[in-house]
Amino acid sequence: MTRPLALEVTVPSEDLSYPVKIGSGLLGGVGDTMRRVTPRARQVAVISDTNVLPLYGARVRASLEAAGLSVVSHVIPPGETSKTPQRMVALVSALVADGLGRSDAVLALGGGVVGDLAGLVAALFMRGIDVVQCPTSLLAQVDASVGGKVAVDLPEGKNLLGAFAFPRAVVIDPAVLQTLPDEELGCGVAEMLKHGALFDPEHFAAVRDQADAIYRRDEAVLGPQIAISVGLKAACVIRDPLERSDAGKGRIALNLGHTVGHALELGEGYALKHGQAVGLGLLAAARLSKRLGLTSLDLEGHIRTALEALRLPTDLDTYLTADRRSALIEAMARDKKRDAHRKITYIALARLGEPRVLSLTPEAILEAII
Repeated sequence: MTRPLALEVTVPSEDLSYPVKIGSGLLGGVGDTMRRVTPRARQVAVISDTNVLPLYGARVRASLEAAGLSVVSHVIPPGETSKTPQRMVALVSALVADGLGRSDAVLALGGGVVGDLAGLVAALFMRGIDVVQCPTSLLAQVDASVGGKVAVDLPEGKNLLGAFAFPRAVVIDPAVLQTLPDEELGCGVAEMLKHGALFDPEHFAAVRDQADAIYRRDEAVLGPQIAISVGLKAACVIRDPLERSDAGKGRIALNLGHTVGHALELGEGYALKHGQAVGLGLLAAARLSKRLGLTSLDLEGHIRTALEALRLPTDLDTYLTADRRSALIEAMARDKKRDAHRKITYIALARLGEPRVLSLTPEAILEAII
């Protein structure tokens, strides 16, 4: 019998580092950033939506062209319903028609939907080309753009078709928030509150107490708080960039508020915005933590007060009515964090700044919050 041939294939570890720039007016210099981080690129595909491109597309194009880059633009309808496999494939085909090559790049100009979709398009086109994220919503600035997760939705649930694809750079310009509607601003504030609840009670309190300044788009307040939130998330991601660490040791903690939040979003046909759903998910996590004996503190009351100050919904029980429960269980049962026994890695809280990792069935989660 011939002895089998054994080969050892060594794959060098990738450098997943990337700069995150935060500052008013940075969008006008994105061409210089793109030139530095994607030096081989000759053509850039700007992917944006119909709300953002009319506001900032000309400025971005001018900056890219001034840096010697050829620009093509592709625009999508705003909102979660654009995050589909069909639209993703259509955009990949559009890049083929544009003549983009392996050395070219994508620039994501928009909120979390654009960032997720454009990031996945870049990750899949010709097995992956560079992407630079230019988030224009607060939610994308403090959360979606800086974690390296990109995805589209399936009918069965959110972000079930995706990849880890870290950007070459993230350019955060707080000045663009001047045109962001209050409701969308609130969605980002919910993620900032989540970062504080997980890692930094002082940040939690600062975001709550500076609500009026945040809604005034006071850049002297927004810039530093965005930077703190990005830093808190980045510190968690760095420890576990591909979410492979054991539960409790890595970025899985960032799912605080998201297990129930995603189920609420799906159950409401995305009429409930992501940040609003995450805020309600934070309430659910606080309630579950108390009822399961993880804390004796009134975390639900603290979080409710913060959500009210930040103009976010607090009516969790409205979405837990008997006619909605089976749909919520079904949605949670398809959660990406489930195991072979239908148990979900669920993030709870012992106190602000002290997350706890549980393994619970969807039925157990629902029973603890109704």
